[in-house]
Amino acid sequence: VAGIVRVHGAGRPDHVALVQDDRRMTWSELLGRSAQMAQALAAEGVGADDRVAFLDKNGIEHFEVFFGASMLNAVSVDVNWRLAAPEVQFIVDDADAKVLVVGPDFVPILDEIADKLPKVEKFVVIGGEGAAHDHGYVDYEDWVAAHDAVDPGVEADDDDTAFQLYSSGTTGRPKGVMLSNTNFFSLLPMAKEIWELDGDSINLTAMPLFHIGGGGWATAGMYEGCTSVIFRELDPAALIELIEKERITHAFLVPAVLQFMLMVPGVKEADYSSLEVFVYGASPISEEVLAACVEMFKPCKFWQAYGLTETTGAVVNLPPEDHDPTGPNKHRLRSCGVAGPGVELRIVGDDGESALPAGEVGEIWIKSPQVMKGYWHMPEETEKSVTSDGWFKSGDAGYLDDDGYL
Repeated sequence: VAGIVRVHGAGRPDHVALVQDDRRMTWSELLGRSAQMAQALAAEGVGADDRVAFLDKNGIEHFEVFFGASMLNAVSVDVNWRLAAPEVQFIVDDADAKVLVVGPDFVPILDEIADKLPKVEKFVVIGGEGAAHDHGYVDYEDWVAAHDAVDPGVEADDDDTAFQLYSSGTTGRPKGVMLSNTNFFSLLPMAKEIWELDGDSINLTAMPLFHIGGGGWATAGMYEGCTSVIFRELDPAALIELIEKERITHAFLVPAVLQFMLMVPGVKEADYSSLEVFVYGASPISEEVLAACVEMFKPCKFWQAYGLTETTGAVVNLPPEDHDPTGPNKHRLRSCGVAGPGVELRIVGDDGESALPAGEVGEIWIKSPQVMKGYWHMPEETEKSVTSDGWFKSGDAGYLDDDGYL
């Protein structure tokens, strides 16, 4: 994934890569900052396959760490900032992270766990403005600025881990899902084909970046060299204003956010003319909310996406033509859609082997180049989840209809 910032940093240096509030960062500036980050990490002994942990809400710094680490063939681990201190401690320690970068809101958590993280060589605080030093941490800006913008030039292999996200699942301890360069690049070209993202898109990055729906979606847009508009705190009224102000063309949102947007006073009067594609997923959506959104944001195209962290996000998609609430196929609004390019689906019965016929509910199995490399430090769990011939057992129940819709 380092190639994304290397290619666009050289090829479209003056095009805006990231927008956050009043900040604008071009691709060449992001390339420079990522190179400085790579040098700062290298100075702490971070090298290929080492982990760098990141705990903050959505911000430009996520991308500096993500691409900076990737320039060393190291791996960034975005930690769910909604977790309690002991859970954060578990993930950072489990990842064997050498560096932990923390946002200003999370210094209290860092205070609670810093002395319980013996593997971490350096604690860095974003926007510390003196507070970092008071606590004995390093200020992010000082730390990055102390290094030259020289790309270390490390190249990664296809099967090297590009990103590690922790999937809580529903039981047991969080599992570190290792997503390789191949996993990402099986998904990224699809962004152009299916979701029509291109270099001129203005892509909303609103979902948490520790989630595949946030980090994966943002990376898909950046692969195309577009402008990503970062939304730090999910406020539906502010989101509606942002769409108009920044002329957002593409967005991925969860159904709850769409539902809240419909309730905002004056929502019908706002200007949505820039919107081209809305992708939604990660939880069920009611037909009422979906029908109201299709009507409200017309002629914007809607896609539903179904996938998991372990499948690098979307593997099943419901296309725009199946989003007509009054058409002959309106029953398809209840489905997740059809298998994406290069994806095979199978519904497996209680015996854990035989594929079930259409209409029968069983476990959804997925085969795709997007299926994770495995769980970090958990070979037995990986073996339980992925068969020897590459089928991932999702743990989700579903069925296929006669037309192949999930």
